[in-house]
Amino acid sequence: MNFLEQISERAKNDIKTIVLPESSDIRTLKAAAIVQEKGLARIVLVGKENEIKKLAGDLDISKARIVDPESSPKFEEYVNAFYEMRKAKGVTPEKAREIIKNELYWGVMMVKMGEADGMVSGAIHSTADTLRPALQILKTAPGTKLVSSFFVMVVPDCELGSNGTFVFSDCGLVENPTADELSEIALASAGSFKNLVGGEPKVAMLSYSSYGSAKSDLTEKVIAATKLAKEKNPGLILDGELQADAAIVPSVGRSKAPGSNVAGSANVLVFPDLNCGNISYKLVQRLAKAEAYGPVTQGIAKPVNDLSRGCSAEDIVGVIIITAVQAQKS
Repeated sequence: MNFLEQISERAKNDIKTIVLPESSDIRTLKAAAIVQEKGLARIVLVGKENEIKKLAGDLDISKARIVDPESSPKFEEYVNAFYEMRKAKGVTPEKAREIIKNELYWGVMMVKMGEADGMVSGAIHSTADTLRPALQILKTAPGTKLVSSFFVMVVPDCELGSNGTFVFSDCGLVENPTADELSEIALASAGSFKNLVGGEPKVAMLSYSSYGSAKSDLTEKVIAATKLAKEKNPGLILDGELQADAAIVPSVGRSKAPGSNVAGSANVLVFPDLNCGNISYKLVQRLAKAEAYGPVTQGIAKPVNDLSRGCSAEDIVGVIIITAVQAQKS
């Protein structure tokens, strides 16, 4: 059973409600039809019913709930709730009324108010547009210092990692993390691996250096982040700094980092900055024909997940399932 099949079974065992605010995009409607047909989640589509049904055509979205913010009986309740949340930031009742008409803000408010368990967006909106309402309304999870993101990468015909499955982080959000932020990304990514993939996370703090083979400000940041992460969670299997090949290839790991409890067996790869992470996941996706699920957020109080604007309907289905499984723990 592959990764998607495993989490699909988990999603079916505890059905969650996921809101999709981008109902003007046919990929979203195709994903909604697939998810509903397979019984993976309850779906809420945000928008005008006649426009959604016209775009859907022959797609069966009959099981999805369609909500138009402006005609919803919840509109005033949501406006008032948002105004109370944001009035200290200068939001007036009039401004709140305009903001809540926005599909993304409405979707996040549904999660906040308990009408949905999570949201997936990003097929036609930027990461900033997707995450801004989530951070304003839901805020960070208790005890969380940083919101970051990860991809679940499933590489075909690969024995490395967890039978070809890895968590790559951060590939979509934190541009140039400090050593402390990098340590927080590592800890969160280990938790995400354990929750979604299962088994023991083995975290590699990646660099262009292994165990001091090079020395610069860039390598020192990773070394410092590794030390901080170990202090924060001494029981976590984590090591660095490691080059990518030393992290995942057993023979190279033994050569470059002898005695490491991670080298050669890493399944969670923590990149030193967004350049490295984003470039790496796209190369693995395209060259190794890997399945790339994400960017999935970690650290928000309730699951709100972003999509690549180049995503397919099948990609959206995958992120909906991941969001549903995340919601089972939130």
